[in-house]
Amino acid sequence: MAIKKSELYSSLWKSCDELRGGMDASQYKDYILVLLFVKYVSDRYTGDKNALIDIPEGGSFADMAALKGDKEIGDKLNVIIGRLAEANDLKGVIDLADFNDPEKLGKGKEMVDRLTNLVAIFSRPEMNFSGNSAQGDDILGDAYEYLMRHFATESGKSKGQFYTPAEVSRVMAQVLGLAKASGNHQSIYDPTCGSGSLLLKAHDEARAHTGFDLALYGQEMDNATSGLARMNMILHDCPTAEIWKDNTIAAPHFKEADGRLKQFDFAVANPPFSTKAWSNGIDPLHDPYGRFEYGIPPEKNGDYAFLLHILTSLKSSGKGAVILPHGVLFRGGAEGSIREKLIRQGVIKGIIGLPANLFYGTGIPACIIVLDKEDAVARKGIFMLDASRGFIKDGNKNRLREQDIHRIVDVFGWQREIPRYARMVGFAELEANDFNLNLPRYIDGSAPEDLQDIDAHLKGGIPDVDLDALSAYWDVFPAVRSALFAPARPGYSQLSLDIAGIKPAIFGHAEFVTFKDSVHQAFALWVKRNRIHLEAIVPGTKPRELAKLLGEDVLSCFKPVALVDRYDVYQQLMDYWDATLKDDVYQIVAEGWHGVLDGQPNTDLIPLELVVARFFADDARAIEALQAQCDEAGRALEELVEEHESEDSLLNDARTDKGKLSAKSVKDRLKAIKGDPSAGEEAVLLAKVLALIEAEAAAAKRVKDAQKLLDNKARTRYATLSPAEIETLVIDDKWLAALAAGVEQELERVSQALTHRLKELAERYAKPLPALQDEVALLGARVDAHLKAMGFTW
Repeated sequence: MAIKKSELYSSLWKSCDELRGGMDASQYKDYILVLLFVKYVSDRYTGDKNALIDIPEGGSFADMAALKGDKEIGDKLNVIIGRLAEANDLKGVIDLADFNDPEKLGKGKEMVDRLTNLVAIFSRPEMNFSGNSAQGDDILGDAYEYLMRHFATESGKSKGQFYTPAEVSRVMAQVLGLAKASGNHQSIYDPTCGSGSLLLKAHDEARAHTGFDLALYGQEMDNATSGLARMNMILHDCPTAEIWKDNTIAAPHFKEADGRLKQFDFAVANPPFSTKAWSNGIDPLHDPYGRFEYGIPPEKNGDYAFLLHILTSLKSSGKGAVILPHGVLFRGGAEGSIREKLIRQGVIKGIIGLPANLFYGTGIPACIIVLDKEDAVARKGIFMLDASRGFIKDGNKNRLREQDIHRIVDVFGWQREIPRYARMVGFAELEANDFNLNLPRYIDGSAPEDLQDIDAHLKGGIPDVDLDALSAYWDVFPAVRSALFAPARPGYSQLSLDIAGIKPAIFGHAEFVTFKDSVHQAFALWVKRNRIHLEAIVPGTKPRELAKLLGEDVLSCFKPVALVDRYDVYQQLMDYWDATLKDDVYQIVAEGWHGVLDGQPNTDLIPLELVVARFFADDARAIEALQAQCDEAGRALEELVEEHESEDSLLNDARTDKGKLSAKSVKDRLKAIKGDPSAGEEAVLLAKVLALIEAEAAAAKRVKDAQKLLDNKARTRYATLSPAEIETLVIDDKWLAALAAGVEQELERVSQALTHRLKELAERYAKPLPALQDEVALLGARVDAHLKAMGFTW
């Protein structure tokens, strides 16, 4: 049976357990990723004379596997890795971690056992990467991303900056326009590439849409992190990428023959935020590369130094995306002057505000500045997008959801203005604000304040302005408003029915039923258009492309539907893909529809209850009836016992040491009082209790026996399932049923939002102040009367 992607990830993460304790995540990642690298290149390139990676004799994972239990395993692992590094110009890249370090790995047998277990994990069958690129899905690359995210999470604030969250990387790659790359001659550059995740996401975006293999260039100052980037490039099938270790500002590596900076078609970067030592090693006033023609950044804040370096490194038609802290948008002084010149030159295409706490090295909010030299002269403004509220909590960090990514990319690509989210800001408005680019100046993302209406509190009625604010609903079912409300006085309405009747009136109205039908029809259209793609899953299907196809069509089918946010429906699909559908599809791709059973039940793919529901529904209903009998006996017993709960209860002497009543304890008590004329009442009660206990037990046994028989029937039925029946069970009864339930959740969310708001308004203004005062006076008079009757006066 094919290994699930989720199980592969958990196996890799389990390998980290062998190292925890001796070092922190920022250190043990170096051991895990080196082993992952050696395993991958060994599986992929051993015996291939034309491979870009040479696997020398004594330098493969097979040599590592032979060392399990060896007393000198640590030293010999270092030798194997050294041979592989020597053969491929990877010295200082893959040989930085010392596998013979007793301080980190333990001494003697402890080290031997730890490294033996670690190598054994990578020897498992599911770790065979020889077919990694089959089906066009980068399983190994996904696993690497999984590890990097977890390493970054565990590394802490000071050591997690080697990784840019994949979701942010995807946004940057897509807003750059890499889907329109024109050929293999084009290039992508990252001057602060870390472990290379941004570069690779940009490369993937271009290759996925165009098939072009753009050249990759990256520079990274940290030695270990630049090694990670080199490995990452090879693991992601980009072995020709050029990664250089050095300080990008002080010693940029990529230059032309005449000494000028090499220029690239695209650039991405996540530089260190507000670094104070950016100018070490250079004289900004006499920069040989002309990077600071717009101005020299502050001595102790290098944000604009990196931005200007990237701008200089772009061709005249080049495009870039850079992550920087929000301070670059509004800080004054030298930065304000640089910002004004950049705006006037038109090189800033857009700004995307991101949620706080996305990045592993810092919790502060950041933004993506999108650069575009090609259209700079014709540019009339800057497109601003505030995506700071679209995220989900993920542990102690925030994370962009699939719907957040898609919404950002769509809106930025369309340059569409959306209230409280995005708008084009013209240069005149920017100049009027002294070229301050702080997003809240131009986009008010705060929720509208829910103001109380004093006149409504005094005189009654619901303000029409509050009802008008729900116009999105009334546009879809206008008659519902008139059915719920009637005019009370100018500017105010009154509820025409009891508050409790609001929900039934809405849900039962013909217009609301029509609205629900439109949602169901949109889903039915999606099923009609995509079931064929689900049926067509075969060995060779590309799961990632399938997920994209399904997701894009959800957005298309739900585009005309009012009120339901199509991105929310899209998220339902993506969540289900990650939780279930992805593993199912990979299994079917690996083994075919019938092969997934492999002669035995596969309850991960086809849960037993699905087989029961489709083929043994009558048996299941019979078990439900038996369970109801069992529950009835249990309730009768519980009621009888509760009726006789007291300190002198006749049941107390029949209880066990734990205070329970059992068949044995009751029988023992009946035996003890047999023949005692004074115990007649107790004996009758105990007999009733015993009868109910035995009835419940007998009913429970019938349920258990019937359930066992049904399980056996279902498991036997597995063996006879045809490919068509498997498709029906998986596609209709599992996948589409789950997705239909997700659509219902979104429909319910819309319905409840309207109902909740109307109830809130109705309750808020249900009683005007004079009526409340009259009620208080009446209640006060009653209290006075009661006190007077009791003899209290004052």
